Amino acid sequence: MLDAAALLALRNLPLVARLIAEGGQAGLHPSRRRGAGMEFSQYRPYQPGDDLRRLDWRLAARSDRYYIRESDVDTRLTVRLVLDASASMNHPDSAGVSKLDYARLLLAGLAYVAQQQGDAVGLYAVQATGLQTVPPRSDAGQLQRLYHALGAVQAAGSLPGVPTLAPLFGRQGATITVVVSDLYDLEEGSQLEQILTHLRAAGGDVVVLHLLAPNELTLDYPNAATLEDLETGQRMQLDPAQRPEYQRQLEDWLRRTEQSVRGHGLDYFRLLTDEPPDQALRQVLRRRQGAPV
Repeated sequence: MLDAAALLALRNLPLVARLIAEGGQAGLHPSRRRGAGMEFSQYRPYQPGDDLRRLDWRLAARSDRYYIRESDVDTRLTVRLVLDASASMNHPDSAGVSKLDYARLLLAGLAYVAQQQGDAVGLYAVQATGLQTVPPRSDAGQLQRLYHALGAVQAAGSLPGVPTLAPLFGRQGATITVVVSDLYDLEEGSQLEQILTHLRAAGGDVVVLHLLAPNELTLDYPNAATLEDLETGQRMQLDPAQRPEYQRQLEDWLRRTEQSVRGHGLDYFRLLTDEPPDQALRQVLRRRQGAPV
């Protein structure tokens, strides 16, 4: 189980994506379900209320018993990977892994999982200048397009206004949208809050992965450190005596942030950048499927 710093040191995103995905040991959704599909799977005894069109009359004539034909129903989806590429994602943890670095690893792993399930997968990098898009596709070359785009993304500035992100908000059908963000400045009426509102209104299943660096939680810096807001440029001198009040306010913000995301009807998972990405991915995928972690 390799941590993010070790995976980044490999400098091979296709290999890293496969390692993370294989460590995840689960899919984004069930690949198949039982039902009235085209590909026969098995028989089961007839129960009152079953569709008589699925009853196997020839088998009933031979055995004097009634059986329903069950099939595997294809459940392939479109998976949209949304990356917050605002400046706050440049914040590094104590190992030098930025939230953007960690997001690249997670999304590469998720793209690999989606392709293995036969899903069309695409990337939407939300940048200050607008939206960088790799439209969803399921062909053999799509993963390389996604890996190249992920490697090229740079985090800068603040999130753009909603009108510039129109391709994200078209009406969705059988879609899973995975948003990876540090949820910086998620307040009522903020750009980020409006983005989440529009994603929910577009339909489909929306999952938010909230990234945090451990040093954001602990303020594990030298006593004389100066902290800088990466998006506003505002600076403040760190006073060790302020740590208890900072952590109290942080816990309040984390609670309100999770409530806000869930209040929009979205799935929410909080991840730390010092957690091995395959382990983080496994927790997310298994919890979504209702399986023990």
